[in-house]
Amino acid sequence: MEDYILQLSDANIHQREIKILSNVNLQIRNNDFVYLIGKTGSGKSSLMKTLYGDLPLLDGLGEIVGFDLKNLKEKEIPFLRRKIGIVFQDFKLLNDRNVYENLRFVLRATGWTDKANMKNKINEVLNRVGVIDCIDKMPFQISGGEQQRVAIARALLNNPDVILADEPTGNLDPKTSMEIMDVLQEIHQSGKSVLMATHDYALILKYPHKTLKCEGSQVFEVVQKTL
Repeated sequence: MEDYILQLSDANIHQREIKILSNVNLQIRNNDFVYLIGKTGSGKSSLMKTLYGDLPLLDGLGEIVGFDLKNLKEKEIPFLRRKIGIVFQDFKLLNDRNVYENLRFVLRATGWTDKANMKNKINEVLNRVGVIDCIDKMPFQISGGEQQRVAIARALLNNPDVILADEPTGNLDPKTSMEIMDVLQEIHQSGKSVLMATHDYALILKYPHKTLKCEGSQVFEVVQKTL
């Protein structure tokens, strides 16, 4: 049981009152890299949002990083998100503060208080993803690829057990997408689990991993030859 970082069993995924996905059964082990593919509106983002507590799990069973999604309380969500790194398609950086302050905001929100520790951690994650030179810049002063690297650095701040990446290359050109993929590959190889929603089949072919597909309100595994 403890070998799995994420398990869903007969889970129905809802967006408001509408059932988007039915009877979802999936298991992701520690240090797995898994793609989640499917057309726009097929339920990829709704599934992701359920995993990080943005949408409630109403039916079935679900557990991620030791949290029971079916019985997840509102006050538990911040603690869940400390163990999950979330990367969005549109970066979601705060445009009124520089890169350092963006990351410091997250650390303060998750209970960090020591200024020296915060500075060291921010330097560490920005170095890791290759954008330490952007530390004093505002988000609008750096490229989309650099913004996504900052967003990945932000996701790494609390040393999460799993990264949930929702279309992380969706707003990037092909070359930059490959660079971001290299960063996620390195994170995976360091021992992290990654679940990545994408519609970029070129990435899947270049970096083959287990692939799940959302289609017709179902989630099922596909082999690359059928993509």
